[in-house]
Amino acid sequence: MRISLARSKIRWRVIALAIAALTVAGAATVVARTTTAEAAAPAPIGVEDEGASCPVSLPGSLTSNAKLPDPFKKLDGTRISTQSEWTCRREEIEQLAEKYVYGTKPAKPASVTGTVSRTGITVNVSDNGRSASFSASVSLPSGTGPFPAVVVFAGLGADTSTIQGAGVAVINYNPLSVGAEGTPRTNKQGAFYTLYGSSSSTGLLMAWAWGVSRIIDVIQQSGGSILKADALGVTGCSRYGKGAFVTGAFDERIALTMPIESGSGGAPIFRGIPGESGSQPLSSAYSEQPWLGDAFSSFTGNPNTLPVDTHEMVAMVAPRGLFMMENPHIDWLAAKSGSVAALGGAEVYKALGAGDNISYWSDIQDGTHCAVRPEWKTPLQQNLQKFLLRTGNAAGVIRVSSLKSGNLADWRDWTTPTLTGGTPTSAPPTSAPPTSAPPTSAPPTSAPPTSAPPTSAPPTSAPPTSAPPASCTASMVAGTVWGDRYNTAVNVTGSSNWVVTVTITAPQKISSTWNISASWDSSGNVMTARPNGNGNSFGFTTMFNGNTGARPRVSCRVG
Repeated sequence: MRISLARSKIRWRVIALAIAALTVAGAATVVARTTTAEAAAPAPIGVEDEGASCPVSLPGSLTSNAKLPDPFKKLDGTRISTQSEWTCRREEIEQLAEKYVYGTKPAKPASVTGTVSRTGITVNVSDNGRSASFSASVSLPSGTGPFPAVVVFAGLGADTSTIQGAGVAVINYNPLSVGAEGTPRTNKQGAFYTLYGSSSSTGLLMAWAWGVSRIIDVIQQSGGSILKADALGVTGCSRYGKGAFVTGAFDERIALTMPIESGSGGAPIFRGIPGESGSQPLSSAYSEQPWLGDAFSSFTGNPNTLPVDTHEMVAMVAPRGLFMMENPHIDWLAAKSGSVAALGGAEVYKALGAGDNISYWSDIQDGTHCAVRPEWKTPLQQNLQKFLLRTGNAAGVIRVSSLKSGNLADWRDWTTPTLTGGTPTSAPPTSAPPTSAPPTSAPPTSAPPTSAPPTSAPPTSAPPTSAPPASCTASMVAGTVWGDRYNTAVNVTGSSNWVVTVTITAPQKISSTWNISASWDSSGNVMTARPNGNGNSFGFTTMFNGNTGARPRVSCRVG
């Protein structure tokens, strides 16, 4: 089934354009308001990938480009000129993203069966002689249904009380049952890898997205007496925000995608992360967990050779609903690069006549990672009403904090075309910040995600070229502590030819490192760290594993 992207009877009228230098909660805002005669949400299509039959010939070689790739430029070098061409152009972007960033998302398995009840969903899949199963719990709002629903990654995403209060069900999805963390790339575990092999080059984010798609298959087959298959959303925060972002981009049956604070490897543009102070390096995002596909290793040091970037993954969601929420108070989360991704993807929304279907909001007071925020409650309700309940028509809002404000003009050398077949729209309106500080709220009580920042960002300066001194010193900077892990940064002074020994207390275990070359002794309790060209600071994350005792010890010698 093909849904036309043309928006009939849409008429935009610019009422006012004011540029104000306002400083409220650190936000300098440009105010631009528009009205529409009709702003109804587009109906989701009934297939996972509408462009699957489009012929795509991927490039045989790659060239470096410091600017964001042109989302309107086809692989044959021509630009699309009609809205109907977007389906196959989107398929080109999808296949580039699979090959170079996330790994392949297999098509629907030969057999997908399961059940939908008022308390849970079971999924049974089989393909090529292999079978796997997983499940998700369901929490229904009051009423008789059938209900729209939002898939919430590991219970950590948009405020579930607001979701259920709006009359929308919550599907609590455990992505780790489909793609487990804490495993090497050569031995990935979970339902996805049971079917497609533990050495599959597909990363966890795409495996998690595949799992949501199989849940949707079961909902579609269930008859719709409990949950509506054409009114589904997805949300997650931190590494689960990465998963929600990829899920919404790669399944066109999802009507509303809501990633929160997704950080490096999520929504922020890859090209911007190396230059954004304090952001998680791409090498760290790649190595912390096998979230990204194996092929992405070639681009961690030079994302400019990627033929695709995340503004195009934002565009893959168009014209469906997208509400991106970010935190500018934590440098590690790369919110500046996230704003550029949103602004770049919004250009595709505008060209498709769906500029009012994307929202981005980083103007927040509380810097706590994955907190429930009062600033997001009203736009969350509006997005639920528009895209899932279909009782509202509020236009999207772009509201960027000046703490992490990106400039799309710095990143593109292409223009947005006027596509025939519909009326292009202006960008979503931006709104002025509140005149008084909103109340803050406590973070959710569920376990916090692992993709959080250390308290000090490792510098990127090169080692000195002068003759090194004969000694070195390593000092630790304690980082954030969560329920099951903590971060530590290490700064090395003296010789640039250093070797740092890190000793931890068993059964604690180092789960990830960044900015070093690392090796372990046979017990796994002593790590030897050497510079890898990224300066004289590095970091690591340690799992408690039931022992919350002594912090690691470090010592330094000249290697």
